[in-house]
Parts: sequence; C-alpha cells; structure tokens
Amino acid sequence: MKRKVNKVIYILLALFLGEFGLHKFYTGQTGKGILYLIFCWTFIPGFIGVIEGILAIFNPADSDGNFYI
Repeated sequence: MKRKVNKVIYILLALFLGEFGLHKFYTGQTGKGILYLIFCWTFIPGFIGVIEGILAIFNPADSDGNFYI
C-alpha cells in the first residue's frame, strides 16, 4: 500500500536525519526505521538516507506537494 506524504518534509528528513531513519518513521515504515536506528553507528543508513532524499527530489509531486512512497 502506497502512502501519501509531503515531499518537502520527506526530503528534509531523509537528507538531514536519514541516519536515524526518521524519514522511514514519517512514511509509516516502522520496521525499516528501527533497522536504521540499530545500524546508525555504521553511517550506512546516513548514506542511504541521502540517496533516498536525492531520489525523492526527482519524483513528481501532486498539486498539494505530496507524493506516494
């Protein structure tokens, strides 16, 4: 099931707090968010969060500024 989220909030969370998985918690993906928290000491979730934030920039948003994850 796809969830509609605000594009700007998602991108900011992914770029700046992606290491802790806050963008995953925001989209309702609690399991992935917990994995990001567990492995945040490795900095790998931080790199993945930046990549996901950059990819989200290129996803089209609707007229309200939302897009589906």
